[in-house]
Parts: sequence; structure tokens; C-alpha cells
Amino acid sequence: MNWDIVKGNWKQFKGKVQTQWGKLTDDQLDVIDGKRVELLGKIQESYGISKDEAESQLAKFEKQNES
Repeated sequence: MNWDIVKGNWKQFKGKVQTQWGKLTDDQLDVIDGKRVELLGKIQESYGISKDEAESQLAKFEKQNES
């Protein structure tokens, strides 16, 4: 997944992110603004999971959403 493309299309893409991680608020998603590291941190923080688990979830999400 090319995060430069994700960042450019973030408004459209954030719906997919919110479907996957429903605890993330619109405000959090606006702050993330298509940045992978920011998304990773917010997943970790919102779900109380380890960095490795958040990375695993995000990698799976990326694979499912490759174009």
C-alpha cells in the first residue's frame, strides 16, 4: 500500500479505517491525515494493544486494501 496515495485520498480512505477501527474518532482521523505512523499510534492507544499487535493489524489491513 502506497501511503503517499493514501494521504492524498485520505478523506475517502478514512471511512475504511473507521470501519476497521471503530473506536477511532473523526477528530483522531483528521489528526492522522493519512500518516501511517500516526495511525499506528492511535490504534495502539485506542485499543490498549502492543506496538507489535497494532503493526500486525495494520499490515493485515494494508494487504486487504491493496489496489
